[in-house]
Amino acid sequence: MNFKLKHAVLVTTLALISRTALADTTAQAPFTPAQQDAIGKIAADYLMAHPEILVQVSQKLQAQQAQEQASALTEGVLNNQAALLADKDTPAAGPADAKVAVVEFFDYQCVYCNQMAPIMESVMQANGKVKFVFKEWPIFGGRWQPSITAAETGLSVWKEQGAKGYIAYHNGIYKTGHNEGKLTDEDISGVLKQIHFPQPSAAELHKNVATLGHINELAQQIGFSGTPGFVIMPTSGATKDNITVFAGAVDQEALQAAIDKAAGH
Repeated sequence: MNFKLKHAVLVTTLALISRTALADTTAQAPFTPAQQDAIGKIAADYLMAHPEILVQVSQKLQAQQAQEQASALTEGVLNNQAALLADKDTPAAGPADAKVAVVEFFDYQCVYCNQMAPIMESVMQANGKVKFVFKEWPIFGGRWQPSITAAETGLSVWKEQGAKGYIAYHNGIYKTGHNEGKLTDEDISGVLKQIHFPQPSAAELHKNVATLGHINELAQQIGFSGTPGFVIMPTSGATKDNITVFAGAVDQEALQAAIDKAAGH
């Protein structure tokens, strides 16, 4: 059997599988069991001889799934713009009249968030007209308590010292290099001493529980399943065409391209 004929048989077989799966169970099968077995063997032999087809199918499926995920995340962003950009309890840095915002969902215990920290510093330095929003999302708090403590402490610093103090704290925690369960209460206290911020009491930290709950709900409504998560969008006039969502770590070039797109460049 030549290549074109084998290919035709494969296409027919795949179509048969799809049609049979969707057909009513009472419908009459288009081929006898013996014919179906023969066609299945031909298809199996063909795939064994041309395994690259399976790779192509897998790649196409992955691309389709990635596109569907991106579309769903973008829709989640459009439905939650105010919570992303206008929550006064969420730490933010940058001009009040910024045209573009970069929103990061993160956990200090997340190793990938830790790897992104110096990249984010560079992006912030290169984009002084952009607003950066920091969504404390301690998803590892059930496993490692300092994850929650670090997030609650960061929110307390934000309330008292604003953007400057918060960024110093935020970057200081990452610069300990401790994540994946290695971050300790002593690390947090050490960073607070560096930025000259008094140790918050347990009662003060507890005031931030509601904010963390709201962030958790927001992340789920958007469709994030882990950290880090990034949303790059205009602060007004956002559409599916000028929003970029990254569900995971990315490089500086990708972040910059997303900022430029949100700015209309």
